[in-house]
Amino acid sequence: MDIEAEIRALQLDSAEDNNATLIPEDAKPEEVEMTDKVEEEGMMDEVDTKSQPVQAEPKVKDKEVADMDCAEVPDEMESQKKRHLNVVFIGHVDAGKSTTGGQILFLSGQVDDRTIQKYEKEAKDKSRESWYMAYIMDTNEEERVKGKTVEVGRAQFETETTRFTILDAPGHKSYVPNMISGASQADIGVLVISARKGEFETGYERGGQTREHVQLAKTLGVSKLLVVVNKMDDHTVNWSKERYDEIESKMVPFLRSSGYNVKKDVQFLPISGLVGTNMKTRVDKNICPWWNGPCLFEALDSVEVPVRDPKGPYRMPIIDKFKDMGTVVMGKVESGSICEGDSLLVMPNKAPVKVLAVYCDEDKVRRAGPGENLRVRLSGVEEEDISSGFLLSSVVKPIPTVTEFTAQLQILELLENAIFTAGYKAVLHIHSVVEECEIVELLQQIDPKTKKPMKKKVLFVKNGAVVVCRIQVNSLICIEKFSDFPQLGRFTLRTEGKTIAVGKVTDLPSRSSA
Repeated sequence: MDIEAEIRALQLDSAEDNNATLIPEDAKPEEVEMTDKVEEEGMMDEVDTKSQPVQAEPKVKDKEVADMDCAEVPDEMESQKKRHLNVVFIGHVDAGKSTTGGQILFLSGQVDDRTIQKYEKEAKDKSRESWYMAYIMDTNEEERVKGKTVEVGRAQFETETTRFTILDAPGHKSYVPNMISGASQADIGVLVISARKGEFETGYERGGQTREHVQLAKTLGVSKLLVVVNKMDDHTVNWSKERYDEIESKMVPFLRSSGYNVKKDVQFLPISGLVGTNMKTRVDKNICPWWNGPCLFEALDSVEVPVRDPKGPYRMPIIDKFKDMGTVVMGKVESGSICEGDSLLVMPNKAPVKVLAVYCDEDKVRRAGPGENLRVRLSGVEEEDISSGFLLSSVVKPIPTVTEFTAQLQILELLENAIFTAGYKAVLHIHSVVEECEIVELLQQIDPKTKKPMKKKVLFVKNGAVVVCRIQVNSLICIEKFSDFPQLGRFTLRTEGKTIAVGKVTDLPSRSSA
């Protein structure tokens, strides 16, 4: 008890130093009310000096804000004001995604010179001098030896206005399922393209990962894309405007055909990830006289993404779980807000759970809203009872769970000699779910020109067709209709390591257990 009293005294002291009111968790309601009153009076004095909208609003809001930030240190209150974006780095293998990600962390002060020198030496010992920046993102030995990203790397950095989480997706075609899990958490994509002679062509041609990644990113809800043309400092390029224009002219029609509005949602810019040119500061005119646009940090800062609903039903697809003083699940909040002490459901098991603690990045927080990457400690469920693909859902409006649904599919590229018909089997990727599925019935084909259903009965379809069909999976999965919830209603179908179709959920059976 003495220790607890001491800790509380210390907390209160530090709270006074920081002008923050810290409410002990086991304080009595009267004490909490008193604290709130004192805080409100203090806030009222401040309104005149700082006309901040939060403080000028009614007292109810003040209480909420006080509750939300009461246990957080001022630094964190600062960071809460910044918007948060998830950025996924995609593109063909060896385009320079990890190097660019590493350079961003170095330039934004997340990695010190000493660590860089250590990585430089390590890369030199492996006779791979140019890989040292990638080591910041590629942390395990297998990735460093091969020079290929396997897992989705994760790191944070901040600019003046935004907190970013970098998701470094693997480019190799063997690891596309990992790339899908990375892209499904992202708000914006950075498509890294190598300008080096031969490398762009390899990535762009049929079978290259540049194409597949763009199509997947669009399907997985990455609505904004920054196309960075990397390796502009290479001796085969030398910041050549002709090469940059050639790459842009080839990519624009393809991006358009993948569903991107090139004028509104896509921005091109040249960089050198290894040297860091045109990343934090604009490129020197002596190096590249023809570029008048922004640098990478400016472009990232200016991206606008749609606002999510913090008051919507809570939805967080679970991408990972582990044991740490309870069961901890990881994922990105797609809708709603979460607070310590909330009661939620783990779907599709319908297991009732209580939220013990919420961690955003590495910091413990009281509350978190949509778009945040969280680790949530739960009670009421065992770690082995949770699989990736499960979802943390609100109790009042739980997510539907189904084994069959109706979807509109666009066939991209079937395997040779394959016919898409009832009985076709593939692997379904939808948010964090990876599940084998079967096409049960083709309902109607849609005319790509008129977007209306065709009259004739459809038995099979070929590449490029758009078709409405019924899809069945073996076990219950959590999904929503695309019209209600785009993030949880779009999916891809893959077979034998190849993406064959993208689609959206149009209807759920009326008896879907919600």
